[in-house]
Amino acid sequence: MTWRGPALTEDQRDLQAMLGGFAADHDVVLADDPDTVGGLVAALAELGVWTLGVAEEHGGGGADRTTTAVALVQLGRCWPALALAAAQAHAAAGLLGGDERCAELLGRLHAGGAAVAVVDAGSAHVRLHRTPDRLRGSIDRVDAAAEAPYVLVLAGDDTALLVDPAACRFSPVRRTGLGGALTRSVEVDADAAADALVVLTGVDVPAARAELRVGIAAAAAGIAAAAADDAAAYAAGRHQFGDALTAIPTVRQSLLAQASRTAVILDTVLAGRDADPVRSLATVREACDGALEVAAAALQSHGGYGYLAEYPAERHLRDAVSLRAAAALPGATVATARTLVGLAPAEVLTEEVT
Repeated sequence: MTWRGPALTEDQRDLQAMLGGFAADHDVVLADDPDTVGGLVAALAELGVWTLGVAEEHGGGGADRTTTAVALVQLGRCWPALALAAAQAHAAAGLLGGDERCAELLGRLHAGGAAVAVVDAGSAHVRLHRTPDRLRGSIDRVDAAAEAPYVLVLAGDDTALLVDPAACRFSPVRRTGLGGALTRSVEVDADAAADALVVLTGVDVPAARAELRVGIAAAAAGIAAAAADDAAAYAAGRHQFGDALTAIPTVRQSLLAQASRTAVILDTVLAGRDADPVRSLATVREACDGALEVAAAALQSHGGYGYLAEYPAERHLRDAVSLRAAAALPGATVATARTLVGLAPAEVLTEEVT
């Protein structure tokens, strides 16, 4: 493994090594097998990694933002779907931690025994209608590495809505990559009176939104790093015309471009962990677009072998495609553009007509 990001502390290097060893010991290409996915999540939680960056007062590991990003990048190298789910766990914990009604759920989240899908009400794939005590509608996709997660809707700058899985009907959704995400569409009918809907007010939604965006960006950085490393290893070991592929100048230039773009992505991710909406959006867009470009170039570096499932190159590309879709960037772009010019957020939860 080659690290092309900023210099790390000794503790951060130890964290990388631990997760690298964990991945080697659990050498599995994830598919949507709930038992395998759940086992990995529980094992990561036991290591203290699953909610590593959540504040200690909320039951997390209390790691700083850079260390948390390093962990998510490492997860993204091996299992991008788990990196995405862990990013949602981090974003959710910051909103749930201050409400005693969510204490039991928060404990299960830290232990890997519960999952939370965090969705932004402004996303194009979210169509929800709200009355004061009820939430109804549909969500085209959630990617929480769980068959029936809680759903946490970011509904405004200071309001989030937590929906119990019992108030949801989940259906599997096919996707290009991101094995293990257990992607589902959701039909929601949640009633506060039945304790299926918890309205969280006075919470810092912009911070949670930024946490989620940069977590997704870290997963994308992991995909790019793995793709670039695999391409370099393949080119060095593959001989053609009497020499390694790396003897060909155009091959070297392509490998350099992949490594350089990965370095830029990592720099952006590790520098972008604040709540400014423009910076967090720029971070996730750069990372997702960059990961897709690096993975596509890495596929070409493998030649025809890149299209075979025996090599990881095609999986990296599929993962990059699906992760960018899961990031729901179009809706985030529209909302952030309004913020940039001083406009109030658009109404995203329409009032239900009865």
